[in-house]
Amino acid sequence: DQALRLLVEVASTHVELNTITYNGALSACAKGGQWDQALRLLVEMASTRGELNTITYAAAVSACAKGRLWDQALRLLIDMASAHVELNTITYNAAVSA
Repeated sequence: DQALRLLVEVASTHVELNTITYNGALSACAKGGQWDQALRLLVEMASTRGELNTITYAAAVSACAKGRLWDQALRLLIDMASAHVELNTITYNAAVSA
């Protein structure tokens, strides 16, 4: 929750949000079990900021795993493959734990 507030605060200062700032917020959501917020950030990032990378997807898949959303985790793996984003051990393990 704190990471999301910080992200909003950074955006309000007209500092450009980028892949690194979004990935940090996504990772915080995953660690906090806030899968719904993580998925919202993923959608926002995809629609406005562009580059979703392995770290981005790994954080989102981890958030889904914490929420026991195996179907959404699988969907993200499919999205990764479709977007030609490298799947790695971390993303596979997170999806399996969902």
